[in-house]
Amino acid sequence: MSRFSLAQVPRGILWMVGGIALLAVFGLLRTFLFSGAGKGEASPPPLVSVVAVAPVELADVVTFSGAIAARDEAALSAEGESARVAALFAEVGDRVKAGAVLAKLDTSLVAPQVSSLEASLQESKANAAVAEAEFRRAQAVANIGALSAQEIERRQVAAIAAEARVKVVSSQLTEAQARLRRTEIRAPFDGIVLTRAAEVGQLAGPGGAPLFRIGRAGGLEMRGNIAERDLPRVSVGQAAKVSVTGVDRPFIGQVRLIGAVIDAQTRLGSVRIDLPTDRDLRPGAFARGEISVGSGRRPLLPQTAVMSDAGGNYVFIVDDASKVQRRSVRVEGARAEGVVIESGLVSGDRVVTTAGPYLRAGEPVRVAQ
Repeated sequence: MSRFSLAQVPRGILWMVGGIALLAVFGLLRTFLFSGAGKGEASPPPLVSVVAVAPVELADVVTFSGAIAARDEAALSAEGESARVAALFAEVGDRVKAGAVLAKLDTSLVAPQVSSLEASLQESKANAAVAEAEFRRAQAVANIGALSAQEIERRQVAAIAAEARVKVVSSQLTEAQARLRRTEIRAPFDGIVLTRAAEVGQLAGPGGAPLFRIGRAGGLEMRGNIAERDLPRVSVGQAAKVSVTGVDRPFIGQVRLIGAVIDAQTRLGSVRIDLPTDRDLRPGAFARGEISVGSGRRPLLPQTAVMSDAGGNYVFIVDDASKVQRRSVRVEGARAEGVVIESGLVSGDRVVTTAGPYLRAGEPVRVAQ
């Protein structure tokens, strides 16, 4: 077997390989030198925007959320015997008068009973009239001895029994007529149909789900929940501004009722705001409420300045050494203008408004002028 020797390689190829190797070594050396020089250069501190804390005059506003609802509602279900819905006469959103028929149940069993009892009542009245006439005739001839005392007494008892039969059948007829009336679902007052669960052919009976829900006309309110700490500042009769989703203008109402208990789970109390009748106020709509309870001077920061984590709400302030420091704050509430700070800041503190999530406590920064 023959051995390979560099002497066998053409000289031109050897020069080419040598040149490539030399260029590679030069490139690696240059990279190493420049990277080493770059490590010694310090990057400039991050640039941040700050705002100086200065308390401003703010109205004390209690905010809450809830929904629009009818002040008085009635859930209408079937009464009496179970029956299937035979006809519907109202839809959701219909305005109805008191006594209007909303639905009818099947009367195939009750209606014949009423007709039969009406006929029985007429028959009983006729029999009672005959018995009463016979008794009167017997009384008329009692003095001449035409009839025995026993016969007269028998006719008297027959007249009394016939009259009692009239009362029994009349009571039965009244009960059957009441059952027949209960097959009609009627509106208890003037109002609007809020929901309709009834469908033709549906079986309806006592204890079942409501077939209709009716809200009284002209009575609307907002039912909201207020934080426990804000509840003592609210009182009945205070003016409230209510905003409804999808409606640009607010509605002015009045606190009508404040709940007597606080939910143990949510720590919220209930409040009801009496509202005027308006076509844009619909039961079930989401709403936000505001109640002004005074005024005071407190810091107001942009929403981007306040952050939160497991430790609570906090901001970054820039100290005299141009380093950022974390400062815990207590937030009173949020408004369109910004976040209201209840405590944790003093006048003159420089609060970072941008790039806060990317900073670390103690890190030097540059303040944008």
